[in-house]
Amino acid sequence: MGFIITLVALLHGMLVPGQTLDGPHAGGLEETILNSGPLSRPTTLQLGRFWSDQQPAPRRAMTTFFSKGASKSTANYSRVVVIPKMQEEDVSWIAEELPRLDLAIYIADDPATLMHPPKNKGHEVMVYLSYLIDNYERLPDIVIFMHSHRWTHHNNNLLGFDAAQMISSLNNAHVMRQGYVNMRCQWSPGCPEWLRPSAIPDTLSRQEERVLERCWKELFPFDPLPPYLSQPCCAQFALSRDRIVSIPQSRYIYYRDWILRTPLSDYISGRIWEYSWQFLFTGNAMHCPLEHVCYCDGFGLCFGGKAPYQEYLDLSRKRDNLDAEIRRGNRTYLIDGNNGSASKSSGDQYAAIHTQRWTQLNMQFEELENELSDRREKARQRGADPRLRAEECGRRWREGDGF
Repeated sequence: MGFIITLVALLHGMLVPGQTLDGPHAGGLEETILNSGPLSRPTTLQLGRFWSDQQPAPRRAMTTFFSKGASKSTANYSRVVVIPKMQEEDVSWIAEELPRLDLAIYIADDPATLMHPPKNKGHEVMVYLSYLIDNYERLPDIVIFMHSHRWTHHNNNLLGFDAAQMISSLNNAHVMRQGYVNMRCQWSPGCPEWLRPSAIPDTLSRQEERVLERCWKELFPFDPLPPYLSQPCCAQFALSRDRIVSIPQSRYIYYRDWILRTPLSDYISGRIWEYSWQFLFTGNAMHCPLEHVCYCDGFGLCFGGKAPYQEYLDLSRKRDNLDAEIRRGNRTYLIDGNNGSASKSSGDQYAAIHTQRWTQLNMQFEELENELSDRREKARQRGADPRLRAEECGRRWREGDGF
């Protein structure tokens, strides 16, 4: 009996990507969308023909992970920020805004530099995995994976869309408790249900849906394909060392090898991973923390609950609508007020009406801007109190806890 169990276990361990417990399947994505020329690997995955003998097939995505939690003091946590960049991209903002920050900057398109990935493919994925592989034995307490640009639409708008504010405001203790923290709090785009493997249409925004099922069988062959994958976009997140090392280094090598060898494009292979990180590090297909909890426990902006946070968002939308109306009015005045067809008196009247309306709208805009600024400042003050932060996030707190 013992011999039979051992034999089954050995056979189970020999399974490679492209095979599931139900039997072999075609693992080459080129059969569905990339019949464009000769390939460097077979169209079906067979034992010993594609994946290196040194890179064992992964087991289940979610390795058992028990958070050690946060210590009483968060000041001594070591952090490194990993940033992929192209040669022409300017990252001087990091040294200017965060001079004491430890950095690992990989230049994706310069193989002559000291820190570069084996290939510029898969967008940020190749660099993220390369860092985990290269530094697996000497990791800091916390690793933050970010893009090279400081301001961008996919950063947190309550932090000015500013990567520098996001990094400096990130609560170390929150990362230590959670293990994996998406750096973006807003759900859209990405939540609550984003990529659907069964989706029929091939839209520009979700081109990866049509190949997701086959990619999943290659990346997570022992996990059933979930009905959807979702988390806030756009592949910026923080990990604790405990969370990283709960997954064997060989698994990261395996995933990087997949990026290197897949015939999928740079864009599609990167997009597949954008909504797979949360599954790898949490075991959950859907990772959509409540926005107000993310801002509060993650970045110290605590509005007092879901309802006050929603009030802030409503005021913010009203402010944005006013701004759009002001811009439209200015454009209309510049076009209609200077067409030369009106008399001087009617032109002066038109200008007076426009000025009066413009003044009213700007006053309303400034009032809303001041109100929003005041609410953000109060949220920061509230977030500085560890008891209030724990209360808003539904976390247990005891006297003396400083996080």
